[in-house]
Amino acid sequence: MTREYPPEVYGGAGVHVTELVAQLRRLCQVDVHCMGAPRSTAFAHQPDPALADANPALSTLSADLRMAAAAAGATVVHSHTWYTGMAGHISALLHGIPHVLTAHSLEPKRPWKAEQLGGGYQVSLWAERTAIQAADAVIAVSARMREDVLSVYPALDPARVHVVKNGIDTDVWRPAAPDPAESVLAELGVDPSRPMVAFVGRITRQKGVPHLIAAAHRFDPAIQLVLCAGAPDTPEIGAEVKSAVDELAARRSGVFWVRDFLPVPEIREILSAATAFICPSVYEPLGIVNLEAMACETAVVASDVGGIPEVVADGATGILVHYDDKDPRSFEAGLADAVNALVADPARARDFGVAGRRRCVDEFSWARIAGQTLEIYSGVSG
Repeated sequence: MTREYPPEVYGGAGVHVTELVAQLRRLCQVDVHCMGAPRSTAFAHQPDPALADANPALSTLSADLRMAAAAAGATVVHSHTWYTGMAGHISALLHGIPHVLTAHSLEPKRPWKAEQLGGGYQVSLWAERTAIQAADAVIAVSARMREDVLSVYPALDPARVHVVKNGIDTDVWRPAAPDPAESVLAELGVDPSRPMVAFVGRITRQKGVPHLIAAAHRFDPAIQLVLCAGAPDTPEIGAEVKSAVDELAARRSGVFWVRDFLPVPEIREILSAATAFICPSVYEPLGIVNLEAMACETAVVASDVGGIPEVVADGATGILVHYDDKDPRSFEAGLADAVNALVADPARARDFGVAGRRRCVDEFSWARIAGQTLEIYSGVSG
């Protein structure tokens, strides 16, 4: 059970479900229940039309009820994120089947969601708490995330909380030279003779985009920035980022803002061409996007929050910068210093990139992750 499934994938949880399902289907029968438009690859459920203008948290719960009704006959129900956690919980109660829940993030760790949901944030807090505390097994996507789950929900039995990390398809995410006939970098106007750094992510408080833009004022003047950032959580944060990007572009050349979602080949081209990928997240349970960059042999400059240190090996595949919410200016200066250092030492950046891809291949295989997930299914249904 998932909010996102192709072709409607917006974030890391959707990528996780897409790749996990593909591998699990080699091991067992999997039916996917998602939200959104009808599609041939999954059972799609829409919110109650009568709640079309209601708070988004309520319309989400109405889709959850439809998912739960459709889950009859399943052996195990596996939900992802708070968006479908209640669907999994009600399915377990209604049909007498075990519920496995993957926590890709925790609502109490994301207070800025109140900007997006208003009072619905209290509903999402309740839905997540209820589903997690009753689940037969909880999967955390990093060891740090497991610590957070047990800290936020201390009533949970630690034996029920497992770590199964996100993965990466290194056949899809690989170093790729620009296609002279269809180069997104050429279309944007990126100068191949100048160094370039990149960001890919949604415009949310969690992703730290304003910190990146502030840091970019300190980048070496030769550095270009490709900012693939769209889907703002609220009009207010969208306007805030637009104002910041406009100010940055007025002060330096080589700022390219891509607001639309790009297909994988174009993201792959951008990542492969970048001297460094920047991940300024202020909250990140793991961070699939860092794996995508590393698989493209790109060095990573990232904050040291959440599960990121379990992906980015500091001094080996990238540089970690300490984030302190009480001292954002030091964080921004640290991001800029790390980017400037890698651009000034391209051989080191290349070595980080090669080591990063090797790490992805060796430690983050989706086949391995699917096997670990199936073991959890067997444990709760045995």
